Amino acid sequence: MDGNGRWAKERGKPRLFGHQAGAHRVREIVQACPELGVKYLTIFAFSTENWKRTQAEVAGLMTLFKRYIRSEARELCDKGVRVRFIGDRTRLEKSLVAMMDELEVMTAGNDVLNLTIAINYGGRDEVARATRRLAQDVSDGKLAATSVDADTLASYLDTHVLPDPDLLIRTSGEARISNFLLWQTAYTEYEFVDTLWPDFSARHLADCLDRYTQRERRYGAVNG
Repeated sequence: MDGNGRWAKERGKPRLFGHQAGAHRVREIVQACPELGVKYLTIFAFSTENWKRTQAEVAGLMTLFKRYIRSEARELCDKGVRVRFIGDRTRLEKSLVAMMDELEVMTAGNDVLNLTIAINYGGRDEVARATRRLAQDVSDGKLAATSVDADTLASYLDTHVLPDPDLLIRTSGEARISNFLLWQTAYTEYEFVDTLWPDFSARHLADCLDRYTQRERRYGAVNG
């Protein structure tokens, strides 16, 4: 969900104004997904690299995350949205983690849409954390090193209960994935769109999905 800062700058506003607008856009996209046939949606809210931003912006984002959870929790539950969080929670404020935990429990029985929010997440960090847990299990004798394969490592990832993504959308005209779901997107289709995230509407999402359905996915094989 890229482009919040540039969107705000174009309007002579501070970056947090753009992040607030971006949070409102998340609400629209989440609401649109069931009608568009989307069962799983994963959004990249805060990366492990975002700590490099100014202290004021980071603090503002953390406050915004709390505000989003407080304001949206009831509607997410009522709309049948199951919420999960991925990423390393150890660096997050305890109050925020408690709210994340509570929302996961509150929505655990829902199945209309699976919404996964990546906070303090990085693809390389995720693989490193998964590898440490796997190595510990091998060391403890819970797992034989000779049995480790790609599926084994995948079972230690934050996303082990989720299917791999079919489509990844990057807004704002940037043509890179910025350390997002590196393992999971091995065969994912990509859409790089010029629209800044606060302007990315349900119509834009529908257009991306329409283009996706026109693609032929071969997973390394040759059809015909």
